[in-house]
Amino acid sequence: MTMLQEHAENTNTEIDQPIPVTRRRIDHLLIAAGFVATAVLLVAGGLLTWGSNFAEDYVSDELTAQNIAFPPTEALVEEGRDDLAKYGGEQVTTGEEAEAYASFIQGHVEATAGGLTYAEIPDRAARTALQEAIDSGAPAAEIAELEQEATTLSQQRDTVFKGEMLRGTLLNAYAWSTMGNIAGIAAVAAFVTAFVMAALSLAGVFHLRKVDHAAS
Repeated sequence: MTMLQEHAENTNTEIDQPIPVTRRRIDHLLIAAGFVATAVLLVAGGLLTWGSNFAEDYVSDELTAQNIAFPPTEALVEEGRDDLAKYGGEQVTTGEEAEAYASFIQGHVEATAGGLTYAEIPDRAARTALQEAIDSGAPAAEIAELEQEATTLSQQRDTVFKGEMLRGTLLNAYAWSTMGNIAGIAAVAAFVTAFVMAALSLAGVFHLRKVDHAAS
């Protein structure tokens, strides 16, 4: 048998030998995993807290800069918006208030053009009809009527467009606020879980020390 073959047999014999897994080794691994999980959860909780604070500050700053305020409570009730009466006279500075004001705008937008959206208002068709009437030499009364209709539809389209844009901006702020709230809840959950993991890991350490002391 050559030296190379002998070395190969010795190596295979060493590999085939099982590595003993003791209760103490398992305890050490579990304790280490617990401390690692605690560190990860603390980092995650810190990042989630930062994200929550950033979202809330961003929403507050953006809404405050727009200086939007609800009408007085009496006016809201008169319009039939009892659901918004609690916001009467308040400035919109939070995600909840942004969602509420978006609902207020939606009611006005729907009333402006009979429920039609910006894309559905036929102002282009009205202008086309007006131009065709002018080209065909239609009576002045008919042209005046078509011109008035085209002007009204154009104004409605402009009003609805502005309303929908503002409503979209407010709902975007509400979405950011909601994400911030979710991040805040997740941060609390991460910190609580980190505390539990740290407590369990420390309990494991004390248990090992107690066992070692008893064994000695």
